[in-house]
Amino acid sequence: MLSSTWNFIKRHKRKFIFAGVFVGGVYLLGKYAQRKIQEMQEREAAEYITQARRQFHFESNQRTCNMTVLSMLPTLREAIIHHLNSESITALLKTKPANKLEIWEDLKIISFTRSIVAVYSTCMLVVLLRVQLNIIGGYLYLDNSVTKNGTTPLAPSDVQQQYLSSIQHLLGEGLIELITVVKKAVQEVLGPVSLKQSLSLQELEQQLTQIRQLVEEGCASSKHKSLSWYMMPDEENTLASQACGLTENDVTTIKLLNETRDMLESPDFTTVLRTCLSRGFIRFLDNMSEFFRPPQGDSNPSSTPDRLSHVSLPLAKIIPIINGQIHSICSEIPSHFVQDLLLIDQVKEFAANVYETFSTPQELQK
Repeated sequence: MLSSTWNFIKRHKRKFIFAGVFVGGVYLLGKYAQRKIQEMQEREAAEYITQARRQFHFESNQRTCNMTVLSMLPTLREAIIHHLNSESITALLKTKPANKLEIWEDLKIISFTRSIVAVYSTCMLVVLLRVQLNIIGGYLYLDNSVTKNGTTPLAPSDVQQQYLSSIQHLLGEGLIELITVVKKAVQEVLGPVSLKQSLSLQELEQQLTQIRQLVEEGCASSKHKSLSWYMMPDEENTLASQACGLTENDVTTIKLLNETRDMLESPDFTTVLRTCLSRGFIRFLDNMSEFFRPPQGDSNPSSTPDRLSHVSLPLAKIIPIINGQIHSICSEIPSHFVQDLLLIDQVKEFAANVYETFSTPQELQK
């Protein structure tokens, strides 16, 4: 029995060897496949956790952006009012001076200028802080997720403070220059318009459009090539102008400022800013439309655009309304104006792209 079994094995030795190798190979292949599947599952789980953590950090960062915008609006409002103090002119008019007409003309220019500047600067504040805080947010994410091995942080707290303090340009020199440009445009468009002349809401919109064209199209022919200059000074005016004595933090801050400047000069940023400005001026006119409603005794008190186009007010009556708009535009209490800007889809998408760029480790190797 054993002899016949042994002879059978000897006759089919190659088959048994092949079968053994095949079974062993299948077993090893199965083990290999299991290990690879496990590794893939672990990698996918890690990627999912990383993505979820980054998404959570991004959303938290956007809430910080919104809160920062609201917290800075009173400062912006006070800076505009300081440079365009219509209240002192209004108080002067109450004294019934001899040059009353001349003072009214000054009030006309200042009132329109400060509300238009408020729209421009609030839109700029929203988009600029979106860029700055998402650049910082991206680096902070990397500091917390990638560089935990004791290496130098990408964005130390001193650098963050120094970098974010660059917003003072918009509240200072940039704002003063913006006021100068807008005031000149207002003077050119509205200077010839009599205080007694009546304007409908549509005619008011046409006046604002002309002023915007002078301000925005004039940038191309002036020393400032784009609206971005009002938000960030030229490169030679930054820390880079210091020939020596730069610390490591200064060098990092300059790097952040240059990266921000590149973002502000990009076509995507220009598109987002113009979208914000369009939405801002639409909301501004919506606020004004409340004062262009037909009289209560009108037989057809509809507030449709066609009906509002037939309602006109003397420019002298429009001036106080325009003058008070700054308080709703630059309001720390979330108003329709600010909420409209914060909820614009293009702003959200641009913010996500900025954060994605600066929270991806590969970007640091470029």
